[in-house]
Amino acid sequence: MVSERGLDVLRVIVQDYVASREPVGSKSIVDRYSFGVSAATIRNDMALLEEEELIAAPHTSSGRIPTDKGYRVFVNQLADLRPLSPAQRAAIETFLGSSADLDQVLARTVRLLSQLTHQVALVQYPSLSRSRIRHVELVLLASSRVMTVLITDTGRVEQRLLDVSDELDEGFLTQLGSRLNATLGGLGLAEAAEKLSLFPEQFPASEAAAVGRIASALIEQVLAHRQDRLVMAGTANLVRTEEDFSGSIYPVLEAIEEQVTLLRLFGEMEPDQNGFSVSIGKENASFGLGETSVLTTGYATSGGEVSRLGVIGPTRMDYSNNIAAVRAVARYLSRLLGED
Repeated sequence: MVSERGLDVLRVIVQDYVASREPVGSKSIVDRYSFGVSAATIRNDMALLEEEELIAAPHTSSGRIPTDKGYRVFVNQLADLRPLSPAQRAAIETFLGSSADLDQVLARTVRLLSQLTHQVALVQYPSLSRSRIRHVELVLLASSRVMTVLITDTGRVEQRLLDVSDELDEGFLTQLGSRLNATLGGLGLAEAAEKLSLFPEQFPASEAAAVGRIASALIEQVLAHRQDRLVMAGTANLVRTEEDFSGSIYPVLEAIEEQVTLLRLFGEMEPDQNGFSVSIGKENASFGLGETSVLTTGYATSGGEVSRLGVIGPTRMDYSNNIAAVRAVARYLSRLLGED
């Protein structure tokens, strides 16, 4: 059983090791922190922490470093998150607020999060398979060339350029767009695809061919990108911390390139009461990420769907800062997409 002071000693060992990458000894703890006890007492606390496998000695007669189990206890006991600075919060609002569409918003999100945390940042696209149709737009570019635009309630925009053999006029296309929106608005994607397959039958033979080509293009858009996928940024941050990995870093780099693996990991991580998930070291071994920590939380779209965003890095990471950054970005992203 670890005492309260023992947990405090573990906390400073984690903090000092994360900052310096050097093993932490009892003398440096006594010199730097006001525990009010002797170095011998701190050594006893450290011995108990080692017995509990929360810290370990990487070399004989060296100081101690946290183990995966130690990081887990530290994260579970983490009460005070380092608040983001006003400059960091302003950067989030400025950098994300100027984005034009969902693709740009998510691309900017991972770039910003990787800069704030110095880790690999990931964000999961809202899955179109759970989306509903918000609006369909038909734009006449030439007499026989049309751009079809499909917008979902998650903010996803799908566009297609389509050449039709028949000449179309603006009035017909406007009426067709109105009928499509009346038919498809609010439908889930599977139901929308079914409706579109029957849509040309509502038109006379002289119009059915052109309507059929437009409906086919929209069906392709409805079915496109239904699988979950991720946007990633900051892989160079992982390479800069290569010394934190035993052996080669390449297996880790290969693992994070496998989106299916990462999405499965996301799905298996249990969120806490605040919706935050942290998976540390050996907890990720079955995914090829046994020397990394993964921090994720959810963000919501205007349709109410929750997807994940987070960071991956070595177990020696600044958990307090990174958790605060992930939470702040997720909250702003939810607010931004909820306004769409």
